[in-house]
Amino acid sequence: MQRRNFFTGAAATALGAVAATSVSRVALAALPEPVLQNSPATMPPLVPNTGRPYNPVVTLNGWTLPWRMNNGVKEFHLVAEPVVREMAPGFTANMWGYNGQSPGPTIEVVEGDRVRVFVTNKLPEHTSMHWHGQRLPNGMDGVSGLTQPPIPVGKTFVYEFVARRPGTFMYHPHADEMTQMAMGMMGFWVTHPKSKNPLISEVDRDFCFLLSAYDIDPGSMTPKTMTMLDFNLWSWNSRVFPGIDTLNVRKMDKVRIRVGNLTMTNHPIHIHGHEFTVTGSDGGPWPVGARVPEVTTDVAVGQMRQLEFVADEEGDWAFHCHKSHHTMNAMGHNVPTLIGVDHRGLVPQLQKAMPDYMMMGERGMADMGEMEMPIPENTAPMMTGQGPFGGVEMGGMFSILKVRKDQKPGDYKDPGWYPQPAGTQAFEWKGALPDPARFASEGTGAMPLQQPAEKATQVQIRKPTGHMNH
Repeated sequence: MQRRNFFTGAAATALGAVAATSVSRVALAALPEPVLQNSPATMPPLVPNTGRPYNPVVTLNGWTLPWRMNNGVKEFHLVAEPVVREMAPGFTANMWGYNGQSPGPTIEVVEGDRVRVFVTNKLPEHTSMHWHGQRLPNGMDGVSGLTQPPIPVGKTFVYEFVARRPGTFMYHPHADEMTQMAMGMMGFWVTHPKSKNPLISEVDRDFCFLLSAYDIDPGSMTPKTMTMLDFNLWSWNSRVFPGIDTLNVRKMDKVRIRVGNLTMTNHPIHIHGHEFTVTGSDGGPWPVGARVPEVTTDVAVGQMRQLEFVADEEGDWAFHCHKSHHTMNAMGHNVPTLIGVDHRGLVPQLQKAMPDYMMMGERGMADMGEMEMPIPENTAPMMTGQGPFGGVEMGGMFSILKVRKDQKPGDYKDPGWYPQPAGTQAFEWKGALPDPARFASEGTGAMPLQQPAEKATQVQIRKPTGHMNH
């Protein structure tokens, strides 16, 4: 296909996505075979063997969709369908996604690529595909009813456009969004620069993931799509800790982490042990003068953020959302606060009627990470995950940045727990405890304690006559 013919074909469909049923049978026979993936593990980066070269990303607990080159056009095939997603070991959910997964596979292209995406609908209702943040013809924007008819059940539509600018983007439906996105329909899109860009750094490790939230009752498998605020599962790429893989890098690697937010609230993403700069968003790379060092950045709804830093501190560093409830799993919203309640003698009495009854929260919630509390078969414990020193007491949006000096370049395997050098770990003090310094310093220093001087108090009384007596 010539470049001129490529755009002529798009214009002939009123610049809109076209149903595959309107394409000849010969063309349909050439439809790219869809590639499916069922494993929830992080797949190795897909190194391009056709088209322009680029440094590939690694999708956390995900993968990159293969493509084929067809007369200079990069062709992909996405299949919208019900999927079963493992959110954590032993906990699966009924979701909607693409090519066997939720989120769908990451699409990677290069600036200037001519792209054709076939979208097949195997959902029980119509759908569409919106390319979030892309510059493209209006009819390819994927808003059902506005820029195109919806994709009927069992049909395939074709989207064609040029990846005009480099950056970090998403794809998701713009049809029955409340249901389809709440069920997990989303995916990542990365457009790499075709040449060196003064605002886009070359990095050694490039990770990406999407923030998503679900309300799934313990023991059930299907998200409640009508929930607006009270979600009980906060996930990265539809995984919750300890199901979220670690980010494994070599010491002194230049690292980029791309984060997209398709939940119903903002997320302050925080990293330990390092400072980073926000170098870009779905609007494009940020001017150097707009970048400042941070350890936490807020990612609002519908936004993308690119974080970059040099991994120059060896160790296992926490990486998480800083909203405390977002690092918990299957959390109940109606649990009363029982801290400080004297329940002596109460539990044995209740266990006579309910043998499995356990009092929770009377000393705080840390016990929940240790006790073997009965939970429904298909759910994740509220606080879970084991580290080298015991329970991590986390869930939800939490992972670990593992920095190692002996990690080989390009090696993304988990190096295990960090062996902390002697003398570099917090320890228990077993000696005498001196009085706090503040006890000895009271009344001294720059602002000494002053006792007010005694003096006569003058009281004025105003009588009705208007005269003043003292």
